[in-house]
Amino acid sequence: MASIRIADIHRPDLTNSEKIGPSITDVEHLSSYNWIESSTPTIAVPGCPPLWSPAKTSKKVAKDSGLIYIAQNAVRHPESSLEPLFRSLYIENPLYNIRLVDLITDRNNIRKLLSFINPNLSKNGLEPFTIGVEVTNNTAIFCRMEAETCMFIGPHEFRGYGHEFEKAFTTTQVSASTGHYRIISYNLGDLKFIVRYETDAYVDELSGVQSRNVELENGSLLSMMKTMSLSQLESRSRLPAESKLVMKEEGKQLWVSQTPNLVRAYHKGGLFEPPEVEAVTREITKWEEDHASDLRGLVILIKEIIRVARENDGNAVIKYDGRSDNLEVWRRNGSKMLPDDLYSKLDNKMESAQAIGSDS
Repeated sequence: MASIRIADIHRPDLTNSEKIGPSITDVEHLSSYNWIESSTPTIAVPGCPPLWSPAKTSKKVAKDSGLIYIAQNAVRHPESSLEPLFRSLYIENPLYNIRLVDLITDRNNIRKLLSFINPNLSKNGLEPFTIGVEVTNNTAIFCRMEAETCMFIGPHEFRGYGHEFEKAFTTTQVSASTGHYRIISYNLGDLKFIVRYETDAYVDELSGVQSRNVELENGSLLSMMKTMSLSQLESRSRLPAESKLVMKEEGKQLWVSQTPNLVRAYHKGGLFEPPEVEAVTREITKWEEDHASDLRGLVILIKEIIRVARENDGNAVIKYDGRSDNLEVWRRNGSKMLPDDLYSKLDNKMESAQAIGSDS
């Protein structure tokens, strides 16, 4: 059956928006997992990112080449790219009440919607994107949908040094791991989010290395464990006014995952200087204050997307063409986003049954 365009959602009018915007509060780490190289979809729970192992002197790094994941969850489990999020969550938190959550999403979707709200937040300009939406009772799921989920960089192509930099400056902790993902929850305005994002490395607080939180420019991000501190790693050629440039480009990503530290690694032709690590908590707070109206617009937009999807049997696809001032909403056809057993976690009937049982 052909898809049907059911609505348009316009960019919120924020001309008279209040100066004080919503803030992220009550951040909580929920779970983590690593994808394991295997012929069948396999994850290790809980997961562990590679250990941050920086060189103390300049180090030459090869250019990126070979297979590069754009959306590894979709590559390894195309039938349900969000299933690993739920499986890891309920392995680590068997009694977690997900019915209290308004939105479950990858960080990438929030970044795209923020860029739609304010095109200046996208360093490459506004680009087309597609997001799948499914609403069950009180909870919405946003599913990342990419035209390409991976790419292959040939030996004569040049796409930078980011992935090889990560390999050269970290040490794998989980055998056969191909990627580490973390799941956190927080409140933004009157919405409760669960957000998944990829992480690159951790700094061992028990070692002699100063504890920091780190993330890579290519989109992978790090968070916190009891004996770990994670950060955002970023590699680039040195440019003037670097600090302002980095926060303009990376502030959105740092904010979505609440990453308090940034590792800057500068290079010339792949020769990296010893990485610079700095706390950016104040810069992220300032970014949040400076983008108060954008964040208010984000909350308004998300609520409108959920409303439209709910009114259309709880299924929709959000499409943006990269040029207009509105999102197209299409009827979503095809299979469900999750295996059947996971929908019971979202079922209000189960909550009622538990309440009745507790009275006996």
